[in-house]
Amino acid sequence: MEQQFQVSRQAGTAAIDRGAELLVRVLESPEPAALSELAKATGIPKSTASRLLTALERRGLVEQDGERGRLRPGPAILRAAERGLLERNLVEVAGPSLDALSDDTGETINLAVPGLAGVEHVAQVDSIHFLGAGQWVGRSVDYHCSANGKVFLAFGSAPLPDGPLAPMTDLTVTDVQRLVDELDVIRERRFAASVDELEVGLAAIAAPVHGLGGGVIAALSISGPTTRMSPERIDEIEPRLIEEAQTLSDRLSPTPEGEPIA
Repeated sequence: MEQQFQVSRQAGTAAIDRGAELLVRVLESPEPAALSELAKATGIPKSTASRLLTALERRGLVEQDGERGRLRPGPAILRAAERGLLERNLVEVAGPSLDALSDDTGETINLAVPGLAGVEHVAQVDSIHFLGAGQWVGRSVDYHCSANGKVFLAFGSAPLPDGPLAPMTDLTVTDVQRLVDELDVIRERRFAASVDELEVGLAAIAAPVHGLGGGVIAALSISGPTTRMSPERIDEIEPRLIEEAQTLSDRLSPTPEGEPIA
């Protein structure tokens, strides 16, 4: 029995090594690589290489380039690379926008990025009030029930949940079609809101931040208790949030014409 376990373990290790070798080849290739080229370069049988690459593709580590079937780094790798860049400079670049929104509203201001387990908060300026929204940095929340999360879902920075939507409160949107309809409006308005959906008594609004290439890489949000974040107050500060999110987008990836990113 122990011998069978050792053989199985060795086979599993060998498969991991082969998959890793194929992934490294794809990452280091100056152009998208064909399956046959990868198999020849690594000495892995073509049928085995095909199975391993299919597994890597399912996890988003590689993807096919058009109809030719050549392989290039997948979205998971690209997100990781971009996240590395974000870790180094996004928080620093966003500082003036966070401070400006804090000065204008007095509420809790957050900068968030999409993560594998949900929305990840990477920077915050606290509310000037005793009753605030708490400390979010280092915490993650589900996409469907948060303003930042809805921004990421609307602009394709996070995948639409394929399972049941957890009801955090009685007002959480748990119907997928209703959420899809709301995301259409968010894309049009470039603005998302979550009131009593993540937690009763908590209101938040968020706007997208675009990076190089126009994709949404982060979101700026304003949050506070519903006693202060009334519908009228949200209408009042919404344009300022969208404006500052655009300002941050321009700092991250200025366009030659100076035009806002669509």
